[in-house]
Amino acid sequence: MNWKTFLALLSRDAHVARRNFVPLLLQTFLQPMMFVFIFGRVMVSSGYMPAAYKSLLLPGIMAISMVFTGVWAVAMPLIAEFQFTREIEDRLLAPMEISWLAIEKVFFGTMQALLAGLVVIPAAWLLLRPGVELNLHSPLSFACVTLLVALFSACGGLALGCSISQTHIGLMFSMVLTPMIFFGCTYYPWSALAHFPILQKVVLVNPLVYASEGLRGTLVPQFPHLPMPAVLVALTIFDAGFLATGLRQFHRKAVS
Repeated sequence: MNWKTFLALLSRDAHVARRNFVPLLLQTFLQPMMFVFIFGRVMVSSGYMPAAYKSLLLPGIMAISMVFTGVWAVAMPLIAEFQFTREIEDRLLAPMEISWLAIEKVFFGTMQALLAGLVVIPAAWLLLRPGVELNLHSPLSFACVTLLVALFSACGGLALGCSISQTHIGLMFSMVLTPMIFFGCTYYPWSALAHFPILQKVVLVNPLVYASEGLRGTLVPQFPHLPMPAVLVALTIFDAGFLATGLRQFHRKAVS
């Protein structure tokens, strides 16, 4: 592989991100911060939620922010470049394997998702303090989970961006991302679904469940969460599956 070409593509995407910094910032943090303020500040201050809910909520908001950022950063440019602007055709002529162009998209999307997730922690802590109790006992586990979640979001964006047409973007959000969030254990732990045993088992096919539970287990382990080995294995399987699907779809669209 031509590493100079790969780095040049990364540099170009970074330049585009810097140019669209303000819209990117609003798109990444506005919705999660609104959820944090309403559920973590308003509902707790008014007495409708216990004070401990602030700590329970933070990992889920971090997972949402990472997934939305990674999917948006990879899927939306691909949908536009393949179906509208056709800019992708120039980069397909670069002196590198076609698959590496898709991997560059995933790499850049992963970096954006990581940044979005890590920034949520101090931002939400400032918004929710006092009362947020983070217990980072295992930094290595936190780093592994965070990286796997960011990679899952970018690989998922690659698979969606190469599979959905421009006219179905609305369906992607309403039929894929919205149900994923509400049934992804972002606002509640997986154990809270114990009264709905069938639903509790069905939601295990949702990768966001493992993202939320993994971050919850590393940031606020005092709350119930899935076992960490199960989280790491599941996220690895989802990452590999989405990456393989995305690369296959990308290659099919690139050569068609």
